[in-house]
Amino acid sequence: MSKPIETDIQEVREKNNVTWFNGAVSREKRENLHGHKGAVIWFTGLSASGKSTIAHHLERLLYEAGCSTYVFDGDNVRHGLCADLSFTPEHRSENIRRIGEMTKLFVDAGVIAVTAFISPYKEDRDSVRRLVGDASFLEIFVQCPPEVCAARDPKGLYERAQRGEIKEFTGVSAPYEEPADPDLTIHSSDEDADTAARRVYDLIKQRHIIGVSREAVEDHD
Repeated sequence: MSKPIETDIQEVREKNNVTWFNGAVSREKRENLHGHKGAVIWFTGLSASGKSTIAHHLERLLYEAGCSTYVFDGDNVRHGLCADLSFTPEHRSENIRRIGEMTKLFVDAGVIAVTAFISPYKEDRDSVRRLVGDASFLEIFVQCPPEVCAARDPKGLYERAQRGEIKEFTGVSAPYEEPADPDLTIHSSDEDADTAARRVYDLIKQRHIIGVSREAVEDHD
């Protein structure tokens, strides 16, 4: 049985004499500057389930409420930071590990990091939760039947995967481990993206990541 990746990374840090440097400005001071806490809002679900759309609707709500926020989108990240990774199980896990480390830095900066990744493996998602801390991590499961995802798929990936042109495609030829106890489940085949984003926004307020003074405007027209 292979050692957990966290153990391997720690060994490399020690070998290379790498230590964490604490700067003069604390996370708490950065959060006070922003007027809210740093956090990770982690959207997970099948391809074409609506993760990215809902995430960007949420970003708009948070921005209009005066929050500092940024969306990490799966395709955008694979354009640069993770451009060297494929879609094997090992590379999928490494993709999420890198994103986790990046979002941890954003949380330390007092920013609300919103992510939209399939992130098919439970252990990978749990690793990010452990990394940033349970109080700073909200797992949002965007549940959508595979046939609905395939019907709305703008890239035609499901059809190509079913023909065997794309290997290891989640929901067709690769597994997806649904969250057992997510902080919120969105049934995206039954509710529109704006309604779903507002539900996530309300949860963020309930968890006291943003205060009662951080109210999104009601009229977005």
